[in-house]
Amino acid sequence: MSFDFSKLLSVAWGGWTTTWPTQLLALIWLAWLASWVGASFWQGRTQKQVMTLESGRYRLPILIGGILFTPWTAEVLGEKPLWVFSNTGVYVTALIVIAGISFTWWGRLHLGKFWSNTITHKEDHRVVDTGPYGIVRHPIYTGLIAGMLATGIAVGTVTAMLGAILISLGMWQKGRMEEVFLSKELGEDAYGAYCRRVPMIIPFLSPR
Repeated sequence: MSFDFSKLLSVAWGGWTTTWPTQLLALIWLAWLASWVGASFWQGRTQKQVMTLESGRYRLPILIGGILFTPWTAEVLGEKPLWVFSNTGVYVTALIVIAGISFTWWGRLHLGKFWSNTITHKEDHRVVDTGPYGIVRHPIYTGLIAGMLATGIAVGTVTAMLGAILISLGMWQKGRMEEVFLSKELGEDAYGAYCRRVPMIIPFLSPR
């Protein structure tokens, strides 16, 4: 008995297109994910990183949120959206998501070889406080949180919105852990001063 991969792909893709408001949001996120993973090989050598057990503090809410965020969870639960966006609403949401993921790419490209998917101290690591890092300390998280929350609201299911909130909380927790780690690794005078000067996630707020 041969495995029909095309049928599996059809079922998987159908989950996104039938549960989410349009194929547009699914296409945007899947394109971002593919490009992000594809570029993960471009990073500098790691000198030190947070241990796996410690990283569970932010990985767990992101994992649970990711499961809730997918359309298959709503499908299994037989969940219906609380509201349905008009085409205009979906297009506005798509623009917000595109702006968010564009901000993530600006942050990643500006960070260059210092970027990592985990909390690490890269070789020759230094404080980057220009470009998007002069607006917020974690532009990648800012862009993702904005895009996730907008998408969750557009999808309109309780699980999608709860998933987006959990992912956002996980990213906030990761950002806090990263700052404690980098303050120790790069020095309180350098990274600590940066934290006191630039907002963490939300632009234009007082730094905390």
